[in-house]
Amino acid sequence: MKYSTMMVVFVLLVGILPALVSCEYFPFMNDSLPWDERLDDLMSRLTLDDMTLQMARGGSGPNGPAPPIPRLGIGPYDWDTECLRGDVKAGNATSYPQALGLAASFSTQLLHDVAQATGQEVRAKHNNLTQHGIYKTHGGLSCFSPVINIMRHPLWGRNQETYGEDPFLSGELARAFVTGLQGNNSRYVLANAGCKHFAAYAGPENYPVSRFSFNAVVSDRDLFMTFLPQFHECVKAGSYSIMCSYNSINGVPACANTRFLRDILRKQFGFKGYVVSDELALEFIRFAHNYTNSTLESAVVAVKAGVNLDLSSFKQVVYLYITEAVEKDLISLGDVFALVRPLFYTRMRLGEFDPPARNPYTKLRAEDVVESIAHQNLAIEAAVKSFVLLKNNGVLPLKSIGKLAVVGPFGNDSSQLFGDYAPDSLPRYITTPLQGLESIADMTSFAAGCDNPKCTGYNQSSVVNAVSGADFVVVCLGSGTSIESEGRDRRNLALPGHQLQLLQDAVKNASGKPVVLLLFTAGPFDISWAVNNPDVSVIVQCFLPAQATGVAIRHMFTNYQGTNPAGRLPYTWPASMDQVPPMTNYSMVNRTYRYFSGTPFYQFGYGLSYTKFQYSQLVVKPDHIMPCDDVFVNVTLKNVGAYSGDEVVQVYIKWSNATVPVPKIQLAAFERINTASLKTVSVVLYIPARVRAVYTDRLVLQPGAFTVFAGGQQPSPSIGGWLSSNVMTGSFQVDGSETDLAKCQK
Repeated sequence: MKYSTMMVVFVLLVGILPALVSCEYFPFMNDSLPWDERLDDLMSRLTLDDMTLQMARGGSGPNGPAPPIPRLGIGPYDWDTECLRGDVKAGNATSYPQALGLAASFSTQLLHDVAQATGQEVRAKHNNLTQHGIYKTHGGLSCFSPVINIMRHPLWGRNQETYGEDPFLSGELARAFVTGLQGNNSRYVLANAGCKHFAAYAGPENYPVSRFSFNAVVSDRDLFMTFLPQFHECVKAGSYSIMCSYNSINGVPACANTRFLRDILRKQFGFKGYVVSDELALEFIRFAHNYTNSTLESAVVAVKAGVNLDLSSFKQVVYLYITEAVEKDLISLGDVFALVRPLFYTRMRLGEFDPPARNPYTKLRAEDVVESIAHQNLAIEAAVKSFVLLKNNGVLPLKSIGKLAVVGPFGNDSSQLFGDYAPDSLPRYITTPLQGLESIADMTSFAAGCDNPKCTGYNQSSVVNAVSGADFVVVCLGSGTSIESEGRDRRNLALPGHQLQLLQDAVKNASGKPVVLLLFTAGPFDISWAVNNPDVSVIVQCFLPAQATGVAIRHMFTNYQGTNPAGRLPYTWPASMDQVPPMTNYSMVNRTYRYFSGTPFYQFGYGLSYTKFQYSQLVVKPDHIMPCDDVFVNVTLKNVGAYSGDEVVQVYIKWSNATVPVPKIQLAAFERINTASLKTVSVVLYIPARVRAVYTDRLVLQPGAFTVFAGGQQPSPSIGGWLSSNVMTGSFQVDGSETDLAKCQK
């Protein structure tokens, strides 16, 4: 979604205040009653026009907030809040690394902590606003986060917002984010999550066709084995909201798709919350997809599909036609009641109709939590844990630098380090690579070389002058939102503009001194020249680390307090675009590590460390199971290197005798664990039954033999070669008969 820059502030009018203060006390305000009784009472008091407006006003600008109902003492409510990795467009807020970088941490605990800290800041700001009668866009408690679509093409503009290419990893991280954001109070929700974009939405944005009219043709096997599993985990985690996407799926717009929104999401997955449209998606049902002939018809198909809330930036929106649709018997009053109910249930669970003193989250204050020391430190930790060390010729870690040169368009431009949907952190909380590293250098020189990341204009002499005579050179290249972002797909893997020339000039004029390449990107780029050149000593995929960029880089360079890099790539890095099918082709054949038939440049799960690990004593228990059973994996891990550090233990499974097409291998368990130098730890992970599910005409668990691989990487090398750790092999046998996965769900 893209939002209007207009900030709409809804301040309760003088004429409304007396009605709210003196209103009758209704049973739905009685916090001693069960939720259903309170909802029944509230719903019985709503008119059709009330419900139409509540469903229609879900967006920004003139489309929000949802209006008050003074006669019932109900105030306005804003549904439009972004919480992807911090509170977005709501003033100063702590900014954590972009989602793809968080995924590279392979840490569910980190995702939980970032989401919880985000929820606290969202709630604290909401408390401050509503105490002054202010209801504005991005001031509510209902978040359009996380994004859990699959990264299936390296050039898709929204890769940065996702958790990568694997549905299992995405599902585990989604669960951690949802539970962290929504809090652990048994009665009240801190801020409610909204997983998006349901369901098969993964490019294109604008090339070669527009997402607003694109029709994704997807097989049921790919749907249920790749595009849907992480959404099921989101539902099981208790997310209150799901957002339907812009595109059509097999000929039907996602926000008018009864099969997806009712049959799969509600009936199969058991979702009880509310579905919100992507911004203007209901308008596009008619005007982009040509699926309906009138706005009234668009309202009817969206209601019948099960969309609860119309998100738009217009005043005249599709769902304003709901009243007319009921009056013409195109939809029933019962349809509308059923769709409004989850909206008010969400507001109840957020504590809106209870005494504030009963809700512990109403005590959160912005001055206590926004950019608190704890949250600043978490931003640093998250950035460090997101970094993926791709190459290191023994240069890192280091203690100090004599003369440092930092060059490149990302070296000292804080605006380029955040990515899409970034919080508006104040400048005093932001550090760039230059600012982070200059404190460990005796002298520092800098040259951007380019005016912006596109680097169409290049000042070669400034780079040569900055690098000449330096003892240590750091080159900061990448993309930024002007090259890859929502609504903007990349065209190729090449570094933008003259960026490769900038790197080559830096290496040439470094005269053999160490050169470090830092990449500030989402998707992969062609960095083969740097990988193959011995004069480029270090390459780090930094993703988009946000406010703590400079401090985190300094910590990583110096191994400050053991900040040994351990990020792992959450996607396959192709050797060339010849290995990648067209973006408009939604078949998973030859996509992602699960189905890829070639040899990638870097494989999913790849990442180096300053230390080395040795795996031994793999035990798989039980070695014979029934279809619905989980499997436990115990492996011994020793840090055999000179530095303490984190290791990401990765467990993969391989089918031996499936009767239908299956992935080549499948990530089945992972854990990020810290191990001191020369210390040994025993790690226990479990493989949930659901990762063994295959699609026939439904998801089933089949009997047969499975191979288990446990180590710090996939069981086969990429062009980048083997890492400094080994892979153990084990097996287990599934007995019994083929079983529906639905019968096993816990």
